[in-house]
Amino acid sequence: SQEIIIRKIKGLLNKLTLERFDSISDQIWEYAKQSEKEDNGQSLRTVIQLIFDKACDEPNFASMWAQLCRKMYDVISLDSNIKDVNILDKNKEPVSGGALYRKYLLNRCQQEFEKGWKSDLPKLDESSAEVMMTDEYYAAAKAKRQGLGLVQFIGELFKRQMLTDRVMIECLMRLCADPSHPEDEETETMCKMLTTMGKAFDTSGRKNKEWLDIYFERMNEMYKSTTLSSRVKFMILDVFDLRKSKWTLKRGNQPAPTTIAQIHEQAKK
Repeated sequence: SQEIIIRKIKGLLNKLTLERFDSISDQIWEYAKQSEKEDNGQSLRTVIQLIFDKACDEPNFASMWAQLCRKMYDVISLDSNIKDVNILDKNKEPVSGGALYRKYLLNRCQQEFEKGWKSDLPKLDESSAEVMMTDEYYAAAKAKRQGLGLVQFIGELFKRQMLTDRVMIECLMRLCADPSHPEDEETETMCKMLTTMGKAFDTSGRKNKEWLDIYFERMNEMYKSTTLSSRVKFMILDVFDLRKSKWTLKRGNQPAPTTIAQIHEQAKK
């Protein structure tokens, strides 16, 4: 049953580390592969949904979750007859294999991205201890963490050729819809996204580079607006510096560790 599958996959996702990546990802694939006996891709969709939940909750491991998605895509493209009769191609045939996997992944990205901006939660007032103890504050902080986790994950998927340039452009345009009145949350998310995928996007052809030039002009307008906090304005400056330095992160801004050994190593420093 789906409940058992969900429980087993959650258990495997909790155990996944880079050291045990191959053996555990193979086990996760075995559950996704049960969709070969289905006509609607239910098991595969469940696995993708659970990976998304995990990736949004644990942004430090975004690159590992994206690597898992890429591995599943490679396996499904090579040898799998998973299909979904509810999703038809232009010849009215059910979409299957790698194309279906990409479709599921894209749908999930879009749904989660839309959801991220519909959370009408109270503004975080971090100045008062009482506010920080409330359920509303906890919910708002969690939503913010998951929103940032999502864009990091989307950026990592793009770096592994799992999402197209067009999807990245759509996401970035949504985050910069009104450059004269930007909001802190969306602008912070935009900076996070550019830090993750900027290099891959900027170096993948002249068209992308030119598009980013125009986008950075909009960001400059955002920087000059009166609606952003100085904390977020500094984030914009960091992204400007990052692009100037050909997207090489300074030592203090290195990506988070992704293996248990690296985490212990950092703890010693």
